[in-house]
Amino acid sequence: MMHERRFNREIERLRDPDRVARLEVKRVVDIILKNFGEIQSVLDVGTGSGLFAEEFAARHLQVAGVDANPVMVETASRFVPSGEFREGIAEKLPFLDGSSDVVFMGLLLHETDDSLAAVKEAHRVCRKGLSILEWPYEAQPFGPPLVHRMTPDTISMLAEQSGFTSVKQVHLQNLSLYLLEKQ
Repeated sequence: MMHERRFNREIERLRDPDRVARLEVKRVVDIILKNFGEIQSVLDVGTGSGLFAEEFAARHLQVAGVDANPVMVETASRFVPSGEFREGIAEKLPFLDGSSDVVFMGLLLHETDDSLAAVKEAHRVCRKGLSILEWPYEAQPFGPPLVHRMTPDTISMLAEQSGFTSVKQVHLQNLSLYLLEKQ
């Protein structure tokens, strides 16, 4: 499956301790679980090496993941053997309607070819909501250039156009977490 912005960095860099600390993995998962209440399943879109999927699984949730890169699908499956990982893209998720309580997109939305289609697909697949971890719209010494980052207004507009009823933004140390609820 071809995708214009397939992420091909080596696995070691994805799991580098400095990067993991910058992502605040445990804190992000804590916030998601607190916000969406009782959940049993999570779909990790753009799962990469399964870093967030691994933390969701450690919380005893059913975990599924999707990535455009088949190497990442294999890698995530090794780190999270209880998960169900498939090759695919955010704009056309290979999962049934309402098949997951929460959909999670970690540093992915700004990389999609069609961000509206990706958010609409998340809306289709989730029962409770979508969590989007993104770079804040500010210049930083790491991450993509400002021109590739999404503004909070853009994410709110995508949420509204996709049928989500509310958007909350949580400012983390280096990133922003958006919590989109579905009623």
